[in-house]
Amino acid sequence: MKAWVYHRYGPPDVLSYEEIATPVPSANEIAVRVRASSLNAFDWHLMRADPLLARTATGLRKPRHPMIIGSDVAGIVDSVGDGVSRFSPGDSVYAESGTNGGCAELVVVPEDRAGRMPSGLTFEQAAAVPMAGVTALNAVRDAGRLQPGQTVLVNGASGGVGTFAVQIARALGGKVTATCSTGAVELVGSLGAEEVIDYSVEDAIDTGRTYDLLVNIGGTHSLRALRRTLTRRGTLAGVGGSQHGGLLGPGSVQTRGRLLSPFVSQRLVGAIGKGNAADLETLAKMIEAGDVAPVIDRVFPLTETPEAMRYLEEGHPKGKVVVNVA
Repeated sequence: MKAWVYHRYGPPDVLSYEEIATPVPSANEIAVRVRASSLNAFDWHLMRADPLLARTATGLRKPRHPMIIGSDVAGIVDSVGDGVSRFSPGDSVYAESGTNGGCAELVVVPEDRAGRMPSGLTFEQAAAVPMAGVTALNAVRDAGRLQPGQTVLVNGASGGVGTFAVQIARALGGKVTATCSTGAVELVGSLGAEEVIDYSVEDAIDTGRTYDLLVNIGGTHSLRALRRTLTRRGTLAGVGGSQHGGLLGPGSVQTRGRLLSPFVSQRLVGAIGKGNAADLETLAKMIEAGDVAPVIDRVFPLTETPEAMRYLEEGHPKGKVVVNVA
């Protein structure tokens, strides 16, 4: 089969469209004929081995095996392993493909990391959901423990995770304030934020105003400044962002927060979404109820996958970047 792969770390120039072995599902896996894949910061962090700790998972000097780009997929089940009970060939599914890569003709994913596609979505829309949607759900509901009526600040609300976080927080009864750049203010307001702050005009962090929950997506604020933006028993749910460099990259603030959290009244936690059937089912119900909708900035054809990666990495997409595979 054909796939966009890389054999060495670096910028999108390392990607090449190659013939590789067609994967075969094991007992508890499904093979999905990919129709669309979406890209996340996760993809270029792996592609560049940035932060440095990423190399411990994929290879120190170069990837241990060819890496396929694209961490989310939507498509049609092609075949299933002997132990699979939830899906059959022909089912429309969406899933987080992780390091298996979605910019390929076929991808194999564990059954418990896939869900049935929400009704009414196109394959491109469905592919935009898994990693960003599950991460946002984890940040707001699980790590954030948001309760109806509580105040929440989504700092960095116009990207993939942020657009989902605003909608999920609103759906769970939160009073949502969100920050974004000037060009995204109207979009973020339309997602249900009661107040939108243009961070190019004013900062929402460490201003004396506090929130019960701060979902912090990337950014460069210090842990001290973020803590001062919380109520005395508030929660900081940190989500990895798009910063380059360092040993830990965007996870450094989250790591320091987790170490400090046992010694302070505030909860300082990281939010990491890993695709799973239960969360994908929850998101599907929210989508079908009209409470949540994927936001897509741009759809690229499969032939322009490197350009899609450049756009994601160098620009500031409003929502998700999707690749139309078939």
